[in-house]
Amino acid sequence: MSAAKFMCAVITRALFVLLCLLGVFRVTWVTEEPLYWLLTFLLLPLVAEMVVTLKRRKGQDYKWFSPAIFLFLSSIIPSIWILELHNQQHKTKDHECKNLDSLENLKMVIMLNQTAGNHTQQDYLQNINHLLSSVCPNNWILALHQILLILVIVGKWLLPLGGGVTKDELSQLLLIFVGTAADILEFTSETLSDINSRENSPQLVYIILAVWTWSMLQFPFQLAVVNTKSDGEGDQEDKEASLLRRHSTDIWNVVEALFIQDGPFLLVRLTVMTYFGVFHQMLVFFAIKNFLVVILNLYRLVVICLDFRLSRSSRAAIVP
Repeated sequence: MSAAKFMCAVITRALFVLLCLLGVFRVTWVTEEPLYWLLTFLLLPLVAEMVVTLKRRKGQDYKWFSPAIFLFLSSIIPSIWILELHNQQHKTKDHECKNLDSLENLKMVIMLNQTAGNHTQQDYLQNINHLLSSVCPNNWILALHQILLILVIVGKWLLPLGGGVTKDELSQLLLIFVGTAADILEFTSETLSDINSRENSPQLVYIILAVWTWSMLQFPFQLAVVNTKSDGEGDQEDKEASLLRRHSTDIWNVVEALFIQDGPFLLVRLTVMTYFGVFHQMLVFFAIKNFLVVILNLYRLVVICLDFRLSRSSRAAIVP
């Protein structure tokens, strides 16, 4: 294994571990419950995976599935759940915090760490404590969401390629990840902000977080671009392949849209509009966008099936 691949494999997992530790630290900070440090035990499978991958696979990822990203998500998602639910229960106590929604507020928060006179160790600790306490919980949670999605994309880029995965397929996968991450971030931030403005909505918060968790499971898989046939298979074998094998990437993209991302997102947004009576321009726009994606993917699936049936019929007519 080359030094570059080794460093990329180790650095990527180290970044995963650091973000998970930051999430656990924030959970113990806001809940004031030291027992939540037990969440760090969720990092043990990720560390074990790193050792096994470096030793047995020379740092290479798998072709269809990335255990490192899956274990990373499994480690950080519980912390985000706890923070979101805690924020929902204590949202009335956030009136004295600073929102990082302007350059002026950001400068004020940063300057809080530069007000100490003698700059003793105790002064630094007090300033850090004040700095961490001055930022609104919503901004903390949003930052964790953003860094999580960025790390998933960058981590997938840095991880050594699995066997059978080309650089062209990786570039396509990363572009898909960027679009998927933007949709997921918009869904969680906008939808939860709509719900947080209403009282007595814990059930829908659970539903939104469950849908968000379900949608995040797209990232460990890379079936959307990886070809199923090997280089040695000829055109004749490709023509005689089944529908699932011949159009596996297209079918997987349709399944993702219908059952993992746009379909569940549409159901949640319709629930927010109909049951909770939340109705504004951006919510309607994204609901229409999800609906169009669902309809177009159904149309795409019908076209694929019809094309496959016509190709099978034409070959049957040619055979004497």
